[in-house]
Amino acid sequence: EVSIEFAEEEGAAFVRGDGVSKPRGLLSYPTVANGSYAWGKIGFTATGAAAAFAATDPADALIDVYYSLKSGYRNGATWLTSDAVLGTIRKMKDGDGNYLWSPPAGAAGVPTILQKPVVTDDNMDALGAGKFPVAFGDFRRGYLIADRQGIRVLRDPYTSKPNVLFYTTKRVGGGVVNFEAIKLLKCST
Repeated sequence: EVSIEFAEEEGAAFVRGDGVSKPRGLLSYPTVANGSYAWGKIGFTATGAAAAFAATDPADALIDVYYSLKSGYRNGATWLTSDAVLGTIRKMKDGDGNYLWSPPAGAAGVPTILQKPVVTDDNMDALGAGKFPVAFGDFRRGYLIADRQGIRVLRDPYTSKPNVLFYTTKRVGGGVVNFEAIKLLKCST
């Protein structure tokens, strides 16, 4: 139970954490339109609609994000989005009527969008005005996780007699180290 709780809290912090007594999350950094990109900010492209994907050719936004990432980072890139947004993306087709989303090739495979792996995390934004529902990048090169091995357990038999309380702590940190390796998709025109 403790390891599951730590994993859930860490996952939330890696996406949304403010950096105060927790990792700094991917969505907590300042953002800037790709045309005005500057180091220290994560670049984004717009979906083409105020609170969702554009009504016509919605898949174009994903292609724009794909090519906003420098080619050196695209080789190891992965899509990151929530299950709800992935449900919307799975319905998108190219000009020939083929779905952009592809199912896993085998038992150990992962689904892909534009031939790049897709990972879901429900800590990512849902579709909505000014939200960032999709991230694309080489997260291994762009986001650093510092994880101190082990969980500390403090046994407290005194505070709540006759019960024994256990306090568990774990140290972990994280943050963006390469702002060129990650791009976002923003719900806006």
